[in-house]
Amino acid sequence: MSKITEKLKDIGPGAIVAAGFIGPGTVTTCTVSGASYGYTLLWAMLFSTIATIILQEMSARLGIVTQKGLGDALRTKFTSNAVRILLAVLVIAAVFIGNIAYETGNLTGAIMGVQAIWPAIPKHIFGIILGVLAFILLWSGSYKHVEKVLTLLVVLMSVLFFATAIAVRPDMGEVVKGLFIPRVPNMERSWFYIAGLVGTTVVPYNLYLHASSAAKKWKGDAGVRASHLDTILAIGLGGIVSMCIIITASAAFGGGSATASIKNGADMAVQLQPVLGSWATAAMGLGLFAAGATSMITAPLSAAFACSGILGWGEDMKHNRFKIFWVIVLVCGVLAASTLGASPTEIILFAQAANALLLPITAVLLLICCNDRSLMGKHSNKAWNNVLGILLLGVTLFIALRNMTAFTESLMKLIAG
Repeated sequence: MSKITEKLKDIGPGAIVAAGFIGPGTVTTCTVSGASYGYTLLWAMLFSTIATIILQEMSARLGIVTQKGLGDALRTKFTSNAVRILLAVLVIAAVFIGNIAYETGNLTGAIMGVQAIWPAIPKHIFGIILGVLAFILLWSGSYKHVEKVLTLLVVLMSVLFFATAIAVRPDMGEVVKGLFIPRVPNMERSWFYIAGLVGTTVVPYNLYLHASSAAKKWKGDAGVRASHLDTILAIGLGGIVSMCIIITASAAFGGGSATASIKNGADMAVQLQPVLGSWATAAMGLGLFAAGATSMITAPLSAAFACSGILGWGEDMKHNRFKIFWVIVLVCGVLAASTLGASPTEIILFAQAANALLLPITAVLLLICCNDRSLMGKHSNKAWNNVLGILLLGVTLFIALRNMTAFTESLMKLIAG
């Protein structure tokens, strides 16, 4: 028992990644998917969880062995200035632009959570307040204690979904069928929601964040072994929480095209009523706010680490050129979340789908680094790592291509307001 306790105490970077993807995007996307399609898309969340574990394991291993972030590792592998410029463009496009979309979803979720409790507060006012608070925390570098508190709130929210998933007494036969028999409903925007479930779990910026955080926590062969438990346990639990949200939403809304009725946090709170009753709206509002506020801080910071790393600017948070990246991501997220006229649900779903489209770029770069023996030595990818990685890459590319039409239509809706 003592050995197990010691191993559990060593968990760290994986938990940060899990806390990063269990944000308002996860709560919203899983709720709408369960409400619209019942248990049918549980397989997509199972696939996303397995894909996240496989890719994040590579990322953590890369960080521990090289003692570098993914961006720095790419600069080490490619010494040609022309190639470095091309990589910088790819990374900045995939992570920087993707994080702006993700940050918009984070802020929208936090605003939606507050408005579920106090609907009279205008979203642009609260969006600006949140943006200013995040700016102060990031500028000072003292955000860590606040992040721990907010992550605790997200964990409490997760416990609520576990409890509710049991309380609603789901049809376990249908749950198993939804998990292990891939089906795509013959309904409008099905691929959009599948892409959203992938994008809300396999988050591109988390691959950069995990490598950097693992490098700071562990070294050597023992560190690689410790990271395996950390990654599997933390991300696996995160995936189970996401599946519980789909299950509770399916039971609460009947799994029958309820998308149109889910516009805000108060609507989403219906799924918590079996356990919390009249407190459901307050709990959902608090959970959405906590999830959004946590990711609202980490998303801009992760973009700055990734972009600074690929440009060779280092990871000094107090350096002005490091701050440029997170300031732009934060400001763009505040402006988009405060001014877009579409429903909060639509904005968040769009952000997750955008991440699914950008994921293949980061996955390819990660595979390239993990196969370089000069970087990774004996810890370079084995054949089975590559088979799984390429298979996952193929599936995500397929989902991204099938999602393009719905993604474009959603973008037009957001622009039109």
